[in-house]
Amino acid sequence: MRSVIWLVLLFVAAVVAAITLGANDGLVSLYWRGWRMDLSLNLFLLVLLGGGAVLVSALQALRALTGLPQRAREWRALRRERAVQAALRQALAEFLAARYTRAQKAAQRALALREFTPDGGEQEMAQLSHLLAAASAHRLQNRAERDEQLRQALATRRVGVPRAGDDAALLLAAEWALDDRDATQAQALLSELPPGVARRTQALRLRLQAQRLAQQPLQALPTARLLAKHQGFSSVAAQGLLRSLAFQALEQAHDLDQLAQVWQGLDPADRRDPFVAARAAQHAAALGGHGDARGWLRPLWDRLEELSTDEREQIALALLPALPGVGADWLPRLESALQAYPQEPAVVVAAGAAFAERQLWGKARRPLEQSARDARLAPAARRRAWRTLAQLAREEGDLPRAHDCNEFAAALD
Repeated sequence: MRSVIWLVLLFVAAVVAAITLGANDGLVSLYWRGWRMDLSLNLFLLVLLGGGAVLVSALQALRALTGLPQRAREWRALRRERAVQAALRQALAEFLAARYTRAQKAAQRALALREFTPDGGEQEMAQLSHLLAAASAHRLQNRAERDEQLRQALATRRVGVPRAGDDAALLLAAEWALDDRDATQAQALLSELPPGVARRTQALRLRLQAQRLAQQPLQALPTARLLAKHQGFSSVAAQGLLRSLAFQALEQAHDLDQLAQVWQGLDPADRRDPFVAARAAQHAAALGGHGDARGWLRPLWDRLEELSTDEREQIALALLPALPGVGADWLPRLESALQAYPQEPAVVVAAGAAFAERQLWGKARRPLEQSARDARLAPAARRRAWRTLAQLAREEGDLPRAHDCNEFAAALD
């Protein structure tokens, strides 16, 4: 079919040429000194077109001949660039395949080939080669080679000119510093990141690890909260991590003033967490700040119905060491809790111990006896209940009963 079409087009061209050039009435005369040459117009036009084509071809051939050295240089540069890319691809493939020695050699071969490339090749390609060589050296625990390759990768940085390679080098360097347990170096490298890069999930993860390694839980809390906002981990893991960091921050306080500063430095969401508030109250009570401990627990006792069973247990057990000096204003709160949750042993023992602290022995007896015999209660709380019952027996002059209660308490040690 294609041949038929070309044949038809050939016939059409022949017809058009015959119609156009059929009337050969024109004449072209050329004079040169005493000579004269007469040509038909059709022949003159054909010769003119043919001569122009020959002249253009000759000029193109001359230009191609004079440009041969430049084309040869470009061809050699292209071959070297392709060789560099092939070596770089091999280095990346070997690195991902955990052949780190081969990956390092391939990256160094790419760098060696780049040195013979005119103008040194692309900076990004060289930087990527240095990073692959550094990553391979890090896997091989060759820290000297790693640091040298990293230094060369960062040597081409320019202030104010953002490049993905620079960000990658800083993030990798921070990660390797954390592997070396050098939190100070990791934080210094992360501080050099641009603001936009510093808010990325990987950068936040590294910053959180550096802050935890440096024992800076207060600084790590905002980072962990921001990472949770970016869905860096699940909500359950985020809650556990935030509580753990808050616990570490509270445990670092060595006196009441430090503990109060840490407590005020926590986020309001952390201070509303029953587990965090319970840990803070227990630490404050251990340092002698019973009033502060009760003050931190009071907002949670006022919304006891909003808490889960585990949360009520935490704040009830945290109230026990904070009871010395408890005021009468706590009695209505504890009576309401005892009426609302009579089957929760932690709430029962907290109410009974508070009544005993206020020397309301009649009210304290029943909840203390109930909690002392409840196996669901923690041994320390049951021991507290038995000893309080022993004190109550001594107040009533029943020394044998007091002795028995002390025996039961000793059995729980």
